[in-house]
Amino acid sequence: MILPPLTLYLAAPRGFCAGVDRAIKIVEEALAKWGAPVYVRHEIVHNRFVVDDLTAKGAVFVEDLTDCPDDRPVIFSAHGVPKSVPAEAERRQMIYVDATCPLVSKVHIEAERHSENGLQIVMIGHDGHPETIGTMGQLPAGEVLLVETVDDVAGLQVRDPGRLAFVTQTTLSVDDTADIVAALQARFPAIVGPHKEDICYATTNRQEAVKAMAPECDALLVVGAPNSSNSRRLVEVAQKAGCGHAQLVQRATDIDWRALEGVRTLGLTAGASAPEVLIDEVVAALRSRYDLSVETVRTATENVEFKVPRILRQPA
Repeated sequence: MILPPLTLYLAAPRGFCAGVDRAIKIVEEALAKWGAPVYVRHEIVHNRFVVDDLTAKGAVFVEDLTDCPDDRPVIFSAHGVPKSVPAEAERRQMIYVDATCPLVSKVHIEAERHSENGLQIVMIGHDGHPETIGTMGQLPAGEVLLVETVDDVAGLQVRDPGRLAFVTQTTLSVDDTADIVAALQARFPAIVGPHKEDICYATTNRQEAVKAMAPECDALLVVGAPNSSNSRRLVEVAQKAGCGHAQLVQRATDIDWRALEGVRTLGLTAGASAPEVLIDEVVAALRSRYDLSVETVRTATENVEFKVPRILRQPA
């Protein structure tokens, strides 16, 4: 059987970032140090394949600290948690490990510093996302105001227009966030921003790779979970950059093949919490249906690495 030709543009960088690598390693090292079960508050990263793999190794995923026994270690997810969570763990004398991505922790520290200087904080983020909940939970209620869109800026009720700072979720669309920042600066000229933008290097790099590929692609696949903010942004970025069809798939079995009929050029990338094995799975599925030629589109090289917390480097 003669297979139709397909050129696959493979994004680089793609997939796991340093914060996700570190978070998964924290769970694995906690299991090695203390044995199973180890409890994890919320999905350690937003990827079902990763969560299922760690569950098989002895991790127990829960949504609240009340679901954890006092006598087993608990890990806080890479997205970060409100200050009340470690405070409660300490009150219960639990062993806990904070797997918050260091780049999210940087945003937490920024928000606290601005607050100590008497500034009210505006957070650009997605309502209900665990990272947003964690960042807003670093300060007392009312000290952090949330905006999701440019339109939200017009309705913002602030304490003092001259005493404001903004922070952002680390996994947002770079372009959409720039529009919201511009609206904030237009309405509140004195607003203070971060020294270096809060959107993390991995989110930015994956979006840049998609922007480079999208105009050449008839369609584009993003491997990632539906609750993964950075993966969903990649779909939006592809569409805005000129790709006619972009779909989010958790793995190869989710691909809508009918939507790819007649496609001659296809882009492929993965969100920061999707393992490379799932990309390999998609490539194998494509090879079974097409005469495939693969080209890598590299827009950046990443060599960031984060150490695991000290508690895991100490003897049990």
